[in-house]
Amino acid sequence: MANPYRELFKAPGSRAFVVAGMIARMPMSMTGIGLITMLAQLKGGYALAGAVAATFALATAFCAPQVSRMVDRFGQGRVLPIAAGLGGGALLALLLCTRLQAPHWTLFLFAALAGCMPSIPAMIRARWTELYRGQPQLQTAYALESVLDEVCFILGPPLSVGLCVVAFPEAGPLAALLLLAIGVTALVAQRATEPPVHPHEAEHDASIIRSLELQLLVLLMIAMGMIVGVVDVVSVAFAQQQGQPAAASIVLSVYAIGSCLAGIAFGALKLNIPLPRLFMYGGIATAVTTLPLLLASNILGLSLAVFVSGLFFAPTLIVAMALVENIVPPAKLTEGLTWLVTGVSIGVAIGAASSGWLVDAFGARSGFWVAQAAGVVVLGAAVQSCRRLTRGQPAVA
Repeated sequence: MANPYRELFKAPGSRAFVVAGMIARMPMSMTGIGLITMLAQLKGGYALAGAVAATFALATAFCAPQVSRMVDRFGQGRVLPIAAGLGGGALLALLLCTRLQAPHWTLFLFAALAGCMPSIPAMIRARWTELYRGQPQLQTAYALESVLDEVCFILGPPLSVGLCVVAFPEAGPLAALLLLAIGVTALVAQRATEPPVHPHEAEHDASIIRSLELQLLVLLMIAMGMIVGVVDVVSVAFAQQQGQPAAASIVLSVYAIGSCLAGIAFGALKLNIPLPRLFMYGGIATAVTTLPLLLASNILGLSLAVFVSGLFFAPTLIVAMALVENIVPPAKLTEGLTWLVTGVSIGVAIGAASSGWLVDAFGARSGFWVAQAAGVVVLGAAVQSCRRLTRGQPAVA
């Protein structure tokens, strides 16, 4: 039986842009946690560290779609070096301000400017789309990218924190900056696989986020991100409550492993199911699998619950990406893909903040009620998306 993932790399240049993309996307998992670790060490607390990291996260959520919109207009080769240079330069300035004991407002200013970093996952998915548009290999390519995103978030945070602690406080963000420079340079050098700039119609000048269909997809991504944020925070609090703080890393790894395995398996399947209906099934399964989180009473039970909860994250994200390829014009593809990635990031921040408040007020397990609320939103958005998108009958998965 042919390996569908091996078949992907028969396309010339595909292996090279995947490697470059993997290097360039590592900063998205290293920068925020690196800033928190650095500032906590140098400033002696987490209030400032968390606020600066939140500023960076919110700025990224706002800027990334705008950068991708420019990419759709002018191409990756022209926009990525400018965006990476601006964002990376601001991050370097933030590190210098921290070292030189500059006023706190400078940290927030440069954290906001650092949010101009491009969404590399969207750039790589756009390249895959140009290679396999309308072909079954595209689902496998999106699955591969979802798995690589998970790998990035498994490897990036411990690497960044470890460098900050073992080497010097700025080492984690500095390593992220170096990886961004190397990855983006290698990616833009590969002109043969760069998506062409598609002609823009006058009616397409506005942002694609005005599309109700895309808004529903982004809403669902925000809700799914909330579940991830809840798992991150509550797992740490739950493990501490159980007297096993180190076990939190095991729980979080289990969640990522479940999503990775499901993504790999889903990418290898060829399902004769319309994408809107498949998306609805994924939303229903995601909502239902949040329920076992409420039943966890020990570390083993929590690990099993988060493993089950993670099983439908990657497959649902894969189908959502495929739907974007169907519902947005080619001239808006990168922006559309970026909105989904941004939606997940916004959801993670909301889920972490809201569940953290509940944990402080009512105990560790109470945070999982945020996941239940997010599951209801996932369910509603998935059903409504299926109803609207079925009218257009997107391609079969």
